[in-house]
Amino acid sequence: MASLTSWSPHVLSLLRVASGAAFMAHGTMKWLNFPPSAMNVTLTSPPGAAGIIELVGGALLVLGLFTRPVAFICSGTMAVAYFMAHAPKSFFPVLNGGDAALLYCFVFFYLVFAGPGPWSLDAIIRKKN
Repeated sequence: MASLTSWSPHVLSLLRVASGAAFMAHGTMKWLNFPPSAMNVTLTSPPGAAGIIELVGGALLVLGLFTRPVAFICSGTMAVAYFMAHAPKSFFPVLNGGDAALLYCFVFFYLVFAGPGPWSLDAIIRKKN
């Protein structure tokens, strides 16, 4: 098991990149219409504001730049999305469609404490200082 444990920091980086890229796809759908969607958002609507956070926050997480504060904001956004849009439909995430929001919330919350991992711009900047 020691050999698996030694890979933990690198797998953390992979978790950050994969979750950030998937999160960013929600923002590209809302603001760049990619993949094409019938969703129309405005900057002042809750889905529009979340889309900006998804787009910019997801990109920053993929890069591993400002990871902890960005992950905190993204986690909070998903908590709000879950309780505003999903929880009123049903108590159970699998029934209310909020399972992705719930997972994003806790993965990003974990990144607040765990950091970006070694494969990140944050790690490169930290080494230069």
